[in-house]
Amino acid sequence: MASQDWMTKDFYAVLGVAKDADSATIKKAYRTLAKKYHPDRNPDDAAAAKKFKEIGEAYAVLSDAKERQQYDAIRSMAGGGARFTSGTDGADGSGFEDIFSSMFGGGGGNVRFSTSTSGGAEPDIDELLRQFGAAGGGRFGGTSSFGGTSGFGGRRSRNTFGFGGFGSQPEPVKGPDVLTSATLSLRDAVAGTTVELTADGRTMNVRIPAGVRNGQKIRLRGKGRPGQAGGENGDMVVTITVAKHPVYSIDGANLRMDLPVTLKEAALGATVEVPLLDGSTTRIKIKPGTSSGTVLRVRGKGIATSKKTGDLLVTVQVAVPRRLSEDAKAALEAFDVAMEADPRADLAREASQ
Repeated sequence: MASQDWMTKDFYAVLGVAKDADSATIKKAYRTLAKKYHPDRNPDDAAAAKKFKEIGEAYAVLSDAKERQQYDAIRSMAGGGARFTSGTDGADGSGFEDIFSSMFGGGGGNVRFSTSTSGGAEPDIDELLRQFGAAGGGRFGGTSSFGGTSGFGGRRSRNTFGFGGFGSQPEPVKGPDVLTSATLSLRDAVAGTTVELTADGRTMNVRIPAGVRNGQKIRLRGKGRPGQAGGENGDMVVTITVAKHPVYSIDGANLRMDLPVTLKEAALGATVEVPLLDGSTTRIKIKPGTSSGTVLRVRGKGIATSKKTGDLLVTVQVAVPRRLSEDAKAALEAFDVAMEADPRADLAREASQ
């Protein structure tokens, strides 16, 4: 059964859902909040116990289609305001008739109803709603004296009324997002770090997770500007810039680097040391005849995140000296003659295919 307490209780706000939320959304919100404020999780916490009771009461009404319809009708009429009392000392309830006649009929000619009160007792709001068709799902048609078509049980009216006058009940609006940026060294981007950000007149410490990429946006829920009419706070959106490193670059969960090798090492093969980001080194094998641009993989030496650990991808680059001594030039000439091979011999033929 409907209660006059419904006028002052916003069950949608208690569950944190919109007024047009479907049953699945309401059920999900109830389960989340009930788990959070359950007495077993909050022993000896009076505030949590009170919250748990409010959540249960709200769900009991909003999960029942008929109860929810009556609740919406009452809230639409009363706007969550004060409870109605009779405006007369007698038993005829004429105070209510005067109020509703002036609102819905303009002087009482178009709307007639009666209230059953005795001895000045407070009238039953359920009975009052039934006379207007609300409890039965009907709709009171026509244009109200406060500028809108009122519907009870059909579509909910945004018009509200109370002893203080007429007004509207605003919908909750989420607050605006706040945009900011942060520049990290590659080491901090790989390992994760905490940075101090100043945005929208506030300074806060923000944890940046390991493995962020250049240009990535991180959304911090609820760190934006406040909402309106009970709406949730906006978010803070942080755009990440990763400073360029002289050796390493980030490729997803992998690190990349170029490894210079000599012509002899590439031609004859060698085992060379490779520096790692953590300051240690590892040794990798260059096979004989390795060409410039060949990529070698060092497993498990990339970026460690909560999901995976990447690899270090090493690109072999054959180093060509810019200056050569006379002896070095002569040695290269002799080497070229000894090779007796033209590396472009098949190029023209393959290009014509």
